[in-house]
Amino acid sequence: MDPATERVLPISGTDVESARARIGDSLRRTPILRTELDTVNGPVDVVFKLEYTQVGGCFKPRGSLNAVRHAHDAGRLDDAGILVASGGNAAIGAAWAARIAGTTCTVVVPETAPQVKVDSLLALGARVHQVGDRYQVAADAAAEMADSSGALALHAYDQPDIVAGAGTIALELAEDVDGPLTTVVCVGGGGLLGGLAAAMRPGDRVVGVEPVGSSCLHQSIAAGRPVAVDLDSVAADSLGATRIGDLCWSTIADRAVDSVVVSDDDLIAARRHLWTQHRIVVEHGTAAAVAAVATGAVSPEPDSTLCVVLCGANTRLDL
Repeated sequence: MDPATERVLPISGTDVESARARIGDSLRRTPILRTELDTVNGPVDVVFKLEYTQVGGCFKPRGSLNAVRHAHDAGRLDDAGILVASGGNAAIGAAWAARIAGTTCTVVVPETAPQVKVDSLLALGARVHQVGDRYQVAADAAAEMADSSGALALHAYDQPDIVAGAGTIALELAEDVDGPLTTVVCVGGGGLLGGLAAAMRPGDRVVGVEPVGSSCLHQSIAAGRPVAVDLDSVAADSLGATRIGDLCWSTIADRAVDSVVVSDDDLIAARRHLWTQHRIVVEHGTAAAVAAVATGAVSPEPDSTLCVVLCGANTRLDL
């Protein structure tokens, strides 16, 4: 781990509990579905966490609302509202948080952001700016806007309140599913992975899944430090971070977290299978977690329940 990353404090279970208290009952407690998933090794029992049924169609409002309420309580939220850069889903989460908290939201998304996500943002009343061809360009533009406007800047995945809010999913899973869990989740910048890892209990395991062409976590683990990567995946619109977040990297350092990669063909097949067999529609990025189980890259372990977080469904039905 490089010296800069060593200074970043990991997210703790206490942080996640505090996030749940701030969020309260303002967001949905998303359900689970116990079912079987067809895999290369035959049917496997799984628990799907249906997080795509959250307001906004993804997990992101959890972290955003936690951050906005924490800032309000600390006197850091004013009439300038909040501002975030995102490939789409984090912006939707911020827009929902702003609506719930009664403040304004400005978002900066890449020009490549799916129109379905842009339409959702506009419908929520957010001010939308489309800048650049990838997340980092939009993020740089958002940083300049925040400096000039005085808005509260939210990060899509590398901010303590954002990561802790995402971790509240793990608290719900622990209450709904008995025994140790093996939780499988897709990875973009690592906010969701870091939050789930922070809330792990003894015996739990978390597996982060990425497409080969968008694998900042996997490549960073191989290098022993966070590294920048190039993007070449059909899932890059939602898993488009070019570097794993420092908070995620710090939080997973001493925890039972594994990393696997899947091909675009595998995640496309998994996405289609979810629809044909379960009538569930998710984004390409979300389907990466399903593909890891379907291909046998992640297998059930004795005395552990296999859980797959279906974290986002902001996609076009005709795809």
